[in-house]
Amino acid sequence: MRKNFMTSTLRLSTCLLVIFLFGGCRAVGKQFYNADKYTYKNTRKAFAHLACNYPKESETSADSAPCSTDQPLSLKKAVEIAKANNPDSNMATARIHQAQALMQLARTPFYPFVQVYTEYLQGDAPSAYLFKTIDQRKLPPDTDFNDPGWFQNYETGVKAGINLFNGGKDILGYKMAEKKVAISESERQSVDNRLVTAVISIYYSAQAARDFIRIAKESVAAVETQLRIMQVRFKAGGVLKSDILSLEVRLANAREDLVRSQSNQKATLTGLAQVMGLDPATPLKLTAVAVQPVELPQNYNDGIVHALKYRPELKKVREQLVQSRMAMDVANAGYWPRIDLAAHYYLDDPNFSYSTDRDNWTAAVILNWDIFTGFSTRSAEAKSLAVLEEMMSADRKTVLAVKSDVKNAYLKMDEVLARMQVTEKSVAMAEESLQLVKQQYEGGSVGITRYLEGELALSRARTRKTAAFYDHEKALAEIQRAIGFWLAVQ
Repeated sequence: MRKNFMTSTLRLSTCLLVIFLFGGCRAVGKQFYNADKYTYKNTRKAFAHLACNYPKESETSADSAPCSTDQPLSLKKAVEIAKANNPDSNMATARIHQAQALMQLARTPFYPFVQVYTEYLQGDAPSAYLFKTIDQRKLPPDTDFNDPGWFQNYETGVKAGINLFNGGKDILGYKMAEKKVAISESERQSVDNRLVTAVISIYYSAQAARDFIRIAKESVAAVETQLRIMQVRFKAGGVLKSDILSLEVRLANAREDLVRSQSNQKATLTGLAQVMGLDPATPLKLTAVAVQPVELPQNYNDGIVHALKYRPELKKVREQLVQSRMAMDVANAGYWPRIDLAAHYYLDDPNFSYSTDRDNWTAAVILNWDIFTGFSTRSAEAKSLAVLEEMMSADRKTVLAVKSDVKNAYLKMDEVLARMQVTEKSVAMAEESLQLVKQQYEGGSVGITRYLEGELALSRARTRKTAAFYDHEKALAEIQRAIGFWLAVQ
């Protein structure tokens, strides 16, 4: 009778416990999960401070750009905004933060763990009854261990432990995490190195487009002036109708060049806004160009010495090579035993009435040694050796790529310098030629076609000279990127 009663009570208690746990878990789940919380809009709004190009909470337009500027933009300011706001740069910074968090996580094995727990247990298993009753210090002398009957127990305790030795995995894991931080920092430097060069290139392209507009306007004004003069002379019968038509065609072409230059400037300003991490529609005004002299290595041999020291890609692959060497030792640690220190303090009672007179504690040093694991350690060693082999090749590949990059940058500079000399002479010759042709045309010794050819040649020569000047500045930026100049001056 008593056994049936206990069985019914146990079943009822179990059902109530299941209902309580199920209902409680559902309530807790509803409390921690909110469908509106995990949406793109609300997530972006909650963490808008983590990305400068996201709108602030007070702003209603999702397309607004809080990082935009309506002040004239210098090259230095453009670089600063891009480094702070470009998405690629922001993501590289976030990866550094991730690596730093992993490094902190790698420290945890050096600290002891401490757990506090409370347990409620019921049943009729003889082994559980025996051990729990002994721990309660309330074992009846006449206990039938074959049929101890139903029992319950409350247990509260503290567990603590610390690893004493595991073949050096923990220290190597921490050192590898440090290398991961260094690798992430090199990746960020590499992004910034390319980013600064991209900003400089687009900035100078926008400046060149502005100068092309000025040249096109001067050409339009010159042709319009000449056309007005020719129209007066035509009315007086001094020139042919074909001369007027030729000037009108040239004027149409000059105006087309002006429209093309204006469109090109808008496109480059859009590209500049994008690389700065701003909305492409952000209006930008550029300051006048103030070219600052920069001291760079004069030739390839000096440049490659600088590049091998400062290029972030080389720093990254070198850190990865060292990290792969550490990974080999981590794999080798699988042959060593693991030694842990564990301690346990707890109290037991069937009615939750604990007494320190009946407390329990254990302490142990535990050695675990994997004698055979299906050759998993040997396989891990083989894999880590293959990774090291790959990184050795990657290191050599990166060195060759950097040398080639530096060589091409200096060759490009030589080409631009030669072109600058040619364009300077071309402009001088075109100006002198146009002046002479203009005098000859006004004197009637040459036709309008020759004059138009001279004016067009001057306009194109000025355009090429302007392009060569900005190409020179871009080539300087390419050399600075190739040798890691931006990192050396930080």
